[in-house]
Parts: sequence; structure tokens; C-alpha cells
Amino acid sequence: MAAHGGATPAPTARSVVVHGYRRCYLRAGRGPALLLIHGIGDNARTWAPVLSQLARHHTVIAPDLLGHGESDKPRGDYSIGGYACGMRDLLTVLGIDRVTVVGHSLGGGVAMQFAYQFPERCERLVLVSTGGVGPDVHPALRAAALPGAGMVLSLVRVPAVRIAGRAGMRALRLAQADLARDGADILGVCGSLGAPTARAAFLRTLRSVIDAHGQSITMLDRCYLAEGMPSLIVWGGRDAVIPVEHAWTAHAAMPGSRLEIFPDAGHFPHHSDPARFRRVLEDFLAGTAPAVHSAGRWRTILRDNASASGSAAAGGAHSPRRPGPSRSAADGTAT
Repeated sequence: MAAHGGATPAPTARSVVVHGYRRCYLRAGRGPALLLIHGIGDNARTWAPVLSQLARHHTVIAPDLLGHGESDKPRGDYSIGGYACGMRDLLTVLGIDRVTVVGHSLGGGVAMQFAYQFPERCERLVLVSTGGVGPDVHPALRAAALPGAGMVLSLVRVPAVRIAGRAGMRALRLAQADLARDGADILGVCGSLGAPTARAAFLRTLRSVIDAHGQSITMLDRCYLAEGMPSLIVWGGRDAVIPVEHAWTAHAAMPGSRLEIFPDAGHFPHHSDPARFRRVLEDFLAGTAPAVHSAGRWRTILRDNASASGSAAAGGAHSPRRPGPSRSAADGTAT
């Protein structure tokens, strides 16, 4: 039954102090819990196109990661592991024991790390244009990780630079460049970096996952541990930030995962086609049972596969795999 007699629940902005720092989040709905984790430089409101509809049947928690949005921006730990621990601590303070975790871009890496560190608290895993699959990433992000990039980023405060950025995006749209599909979102991220504390947090986060050679961390060496965890991978077929080939790599590496490609979407498929994104996610939630964690089984999988998985990854066993006959060309779906 839909929550509130069929009405669409409106999210409310809330905050809580954890370890001395203010953590802001959006909350809506009742029912099984969904944790929605945004990408780098973004904030909880990136989920606005789908949040209220998802809240008709679920308790939806969408936090501003530390250093992002309205949350505090201390000089602290902005690693993927640190963020995963932050999600556990936030959920604990909120009295939520288990969640389906949905992560976009950097948030996908946090979601994977959360499932790895705290499998007993993760019911399902949903990765949206996720980081952590391979080194490839847009050159602008590699450049932003270089020494001295902070001085360049400080120019986002200059009105002329913002005007030039908007003009550049218009030119990319005219050229039908893939990056322009996410123009509004990219400009929004740039606009969020006006304050020195926001830029410092952005750079600390970025440099924890990207260097001059691209993405510096990978989830492929531990993907075998996703066995038994219902997993959904969603990607835009025209993603210019993290290439769609990574979707097939992740799908091949995650046992039993489901893959959905949105052919005309860029890096933000939940913005490009929110109605389809919600349908896909709700179908996945309805069609899968929450994972039941067994510490003994987890240890067995780790002992039996850890060394073999590491050797396979080093040998390139997880190279991108293109769709086979199971893929539907009409909707970009693979199972």
C-alpha cells in the first residue's frame, strides 16, 4: 500500500551531529530503508527527481556526505573507507540497521565499500555510473587531482569564469558532445565550490580516488564477495565522465548482477530519465529478496577465492565485456 494514502511523501531536510560534525540529510517515507549516496561535489538533492516517488514504499535517507552540501567541511578523512564508516554511523544514530544502498559515481564507490565493510547491514547494492571499476575517467578530473589545481578551482568564484563555463557548455551542446548531456549538473558541481572549505573537501576527496593516471582504486579484486548480494548496475550509454565500458566490466565481475544501460543518458541517468530509473530500481527491489549475511559463508568465500581473484585481476581477467545474446538492444538490459 502506498504511504500516506497514496500521497507522494515530501522529503524533509534534517541534521544530526556525529563525532562532533553536523551531517545533513533528506528523509522521506516509511518502509524498508533506502540509502541514496551522491557523487563528488554533489549533494543529497541530486536524488530529487526520484526521491519522493521512491518514498511511497520506502524509508529514503539521502545524506550530504561530509564535506558536501550542507554538511560540515572539516579538515578530515575523505577516503572511501571513511565515507563508508560515516554512512554506518549515520544509520546507527538514526536507528536504521539494514539498508539497500544506492550510490552514484563516487557514491557508488562508497556503496561498494559499505557493502564490503558492513555486509551484515547491506540488503542490496545499486551502482549508478559508479567509480572504482577501472582507471578511465574524464581528463578534467585527472587534472583537478594535480598539485596546484586548488588555485585554478578558486577561479569558479569569478563571475567571468562562470559565464565562460556556461558558454562552453552551450558550445558543447551545439557540437552534440556527450559531456554536454550533463552540462547543468557539471556547472552545478562547479558552482558548489565557491567556499574555500568546500574546495578543500572536494580536492581531498578527489585525490583519495584519482591521480594523474586516472582512478587509483578498484573494486574488482573483491567483487567475488558480492556473491549472494542482489546487485543492480545502471549506466548511461553516453557517459563522458566514466565510460560505459566500465558497466560491462563490473557486471562480469559481480556474480548474478543485473545491468541496465540507458542508451541516451550521460553520467546522471537518474536525471536524464528519472521515470525509467525509478521503474528499474523499484522492479529490482520488488524482484529480489534482501541478502542474509552469514559470517561463516563470507569467511569461506574469502578464503577460497581471495588469492585466485587477485591473480585473475592482475592477469586482466576482468577486462570489459560487451553484451552477449542476453542483451536487449531495445532497452539496453542485461541479466
